[in-house]
Amino acid sequence: MATSPCSSSGVSSSSSSSGFSLDSGLEIKTRSVEQTLVPLVSQITTLINHKDKLKKSDKTLQAIQRVGQAVNQAVGRFITVGEAIANENRELKEEMSMACIEAKRAGETIAKLTDVGSLDQPESDGRVTIFTDKTGVVKAARMLLSSVTKVLSTMEQLEKIGSFQEFVQIFSQFGNEMVEFAHLTGDRQNDLKDEKKKAKMAAARAVLEKCTMMLLTASKTCLRHPDCESARINKEGVFHRMRMALEQVVEIVTDVRLNGEVEVAPVSIYTGIKEFKSKVEGLRENLYFLSKESLSLMLELILEHTEDFTDSAYTSHECREHILELSKQTKTELEQLVAVWMQAQNQKTKVTNEDLELAILKTCQCIDELKKELHSAATVLVTDLLKCHADHIVLKALKIAGVEGNLEAVAEYACKLSEQKEQLVEVCRLLRHVSGTEPLEITCMHAEDTFQVTGPQIISAAETLALHPSSKIAKENLAVFCEAWESQLSDMAILLREINDVFEGRRGEKRAYLSLPRPGKHNASLKTLKPVKLDGEEQGKIAKLGLELRLLTSDVDSETEKWEDQESEIVRHGQSMSSMAYSMYLFTRGEGLLKTTQDLFHQAEVFATAGLKLSAVLHAFSNQLEDDDKPLLLVEIDKLISMSQQLQITAKAPVQGKIPIFTKVDTCILKTRGVMIVLARVLPVCYRLQRKHKAGNGCLRSPRTWKANRLQTVTNEDNLDGKSVEAFGVKSLEHHVANLTFLESK
Repeated sequence: MATSPCSSSGVSSSSSSSGFSLDSGLEIKTRSVEQTLVPLVSQITTLINHKDKLKKSDKTLQAIQRVGQAVNQAVGRFITVGEAIANENRELKEEMSMACIEAKRAGETIAKLTDVGSLDQPESDGRVTIFTDKTGVVKAARMLLSSVTKVLSTMEQLEKIGSFQEFVQIFSQFGNEMVEFAHLTGDRQNDLKDEKKKAKMAAARAVLEKCTMMLLTASKTCLRHPDCESARINKEGVFHRMRMALEQVVEIVTDVRLNGEVEVAPVSIYTGIKEFKSKVEGLRENLYFLSKESLSLMLELILEHTEDFTDSAYTSHECREHILELSKQTKTELEQLVAVWMQAQNQKTKVTNEDLELAILKTCQCIDELKKELHSAATVLVTDLLKCHADHIVLKALKIAGVEGNLEAVAEYACKLSEQKEQLVEVCRLLRHVSGTEPLEITCMHAEDTFQVTGPQIISAAETLALHPSSKIAKENLAVFCEAWESQLSDMAILLREINDVFEGRRGEKRAYLSLPRPGKHNASLKTLKPVKLDGEEQGKIAKLGLELRLLTSDVDSETEKWEDQESEIVRHGQSMSSMAYSMYLFTRGEGLLKTTQDLFHQAEVFATAGLKLSAVLHAFSNQLEDDDKPLLLVEIDKLISMSQQLQITAKAPVQGKIPIFTKVDTCILKTRGVMIVLARVLPVCYRLQRKHKAGNGCLRSPRTWKANRLQTVTNEDNLDGKSVEAFGVKSLEHHVANLTFLESK
């Protein structure tokens, strides 16, 4: 395990089985809990490791003060969650409360010590600050890390909860608080300048985000079917992948391998050819800077890797023969180059002669031809494979077989999916060889790992459904894993396009952030907008709102699941609105069926209309209630009407220009979030009243059935059907916190 950033201050870590220990006596024995603390540790380390300069600028002082305040606020929010959970779990209350008190005291101490004011205040005024008492910050940091760890360790006990409703309810409530906590702790991470590290971080975040979508359904399936081995394997697979992604994030942040091993850079053909050509062309400047043996060895390594292509069962015979022919020709050209080169050395020539120049050009031309052939072979294979699997026939067949409880058919299609997985893994390896840049090479490896892991997870989810064909949650679980597979295939198409862009020299500037606003026509009088580049603050704001929207869809879906009458109008409208909010969340990530800002605005308008229709249904429901029960519901109905009307006005308002469009997008998502917050409050109120007044439920008619497509985007005001997929995972709290932290940190 990497040494903790605070190890110099008494917080130490080691790779031993005991983990790292804190001065308060609490010993962290699991790597995952330790990883949860990494962001907060880094934030505190910023305070402890600041440079003691004689001259302190206003900028330095303000930065220290902001970090101290951020830590205190993060702790405050964390405590709020801890206290709430303590109140709901009496057996944990005393221990949790003590830990929260310690954390609060430590957070306030850090805030006080970092309240350094401005340069105008003399350091001799008697105030104790971080500059006059650094050991105070160290002590407070130790105390904070210890108490936060106690809170996390205590929360781990929640994993043992056996009640399904209690399990979902606690984590649904906890998730909203953790979004804010993730932002505050995530602020400690500076922007990575290394493109390779950025690519690794992007891959790890992609894993974490997709895993959060899988974890709730996998965990709920395990709870619903505790004796099902395939369900257990399915859930454990998600946890394992998240742990691996978290370890990668920690390695990037700390720049240290967790297992202490030195990272071995993967060898690809494009890097080998690039280095080989550099050495060959370097002979023009210096005939004596390398040996002929080293140049020959470099080519041998390149040709050895071309065997990945020639040995592949998916490479055509003609392509294989052409690669072998070019490989042989390149060896011949190198031999001729070496002969001319040695002759020039014997003549002690200082300037490149015509024969040597010609030999250099022929060798470089030949190796370029080989690179071009390999690139063509890999990209054609990927293109053909993506076309072949575009209809997702195997996934559809697995779903049908699972619902029918046909284990034999599931086994048959599981074999076909395994074959498909092997094909995709193989082409990812070939594509890595011709990726053209290190970041794209890392993305290829990420794609390979994703197919390698997701394939068996789909199979285990299908087996679970086949064993429990009437299980709604098992069906949703399989759909979520299939969606992850389909998403990775879409990502492969994008990756292929980027690799082709690099190869053909079309890749110039870094890509613009396309998610918001999206290029497209925003009204009849406007021209198509170019992609808009958002700064870090704007991207962070949009990501935060999008993730909050995702969490709220989870809350609403959890509430609607409680209703016995799934055909109730309240439930149907709630599910439809959750589906629309989910499509808007996908838009913030540049995914889904909403492609332009105009699509988003139209969706927001339909969503607002659905909110007003639900308000009418709720009013009808309230008329069936006794006077004592009405006030609370009527207050929430008024809020729903108000928020829906505001969103409707915003969505219809015409805008023009980059900044106004972005502002409108931001406002639409913000107001949609507001409507979803009210919806998440009103549903449990209606549920309680509906159970209390079953006789007054005649107004809840269900003219339409609930469709089974979660990603269906509503584009017609009368078509308000969609499907509900749970959002944030029901999981160990430590993974929940760590996932959100690393997912949201910018």
